[in-house]
Amino acid sequence: MLRVIAIDGPAASGKSSTAGLVAERLGWAHLDSGALYRALTLAALDTIGEGGRGTLKDMEGEGWSGPRIVALAEQLPVRLVLTGDVFRPEVAGVDVEEAIRSDRVTRHVSALAAIPEVRTWVNAQQRRAVAGVGGVVVDGRDIGTVVFPEAPLKIFLTATADERARRRLSQRGQVVDVDLVRRESQALAVRDAADSTRPIAPLKPAADAVLLDTTALTLQQQVARVVELARGLFPA
Repeated sequence: MLRVIAIDGPAASGKSSTAGLVAERLGWAHLDSGALYRALTLAALDTIGEGGRGTLKDMEGEGWSGPRIVALAEQLPVRLVLTGDVFRPEVAGVDVEEAIRSDRVTRHVSALAAIPEVRTWVNAQQRRAVAGVGGVVVDGRDIGTVVFPEAPLKIFLTATADERARRRLSQRGQVVDVDLVRRESQALAVRDAADSTRPIAPLKPAADAVLLDTTALTLQQQVARVVELARGLFPA
């Protein structure tokens, strides 16, 4: 049996936090697919203009096609490296886990992730990364539908946009007030629309995914629910 748990869901639904803790509880490895897309976005942006001030629109103007971005990823290289029980993103041999979380990368990652050649390359890297690993919890937006459709356990996390906005603001250390929540919620709605309507691998639950609404759940409660499902399915 393939020992992969696929956890999908929209932005700020708690995918990575849940996946990381589930992996820890099970003694499995954790792979955040979004980190690889972000690392590739960072690499592409840093290649444009002095100091990396370019945008994806600049990239289009300079002929940055999907194949060229993939060629850059192979050349640098951009890759996932298993460190302990966590796959970490590297660009040219440098750990970029912190750098890929910048607003600059966040603004452009959805556009880059919509490029078919990029998605094909990232999917292949993820499949290659988990080969031979005893058990992996993978989170993203199309893990259960495209990357590992054969995963025995698929989870799709949901939460209201306002709740996801509050969580994101809290993670940033910002004061959570009504105006900020509204603005962040609107930004998440735009991201949701882009992810769910893209022609390639749109965000949606797999037909056999377990839907888990986390709006009223604590992180520990949602982790406990996934661990319970995993232990009932996978042999120890």
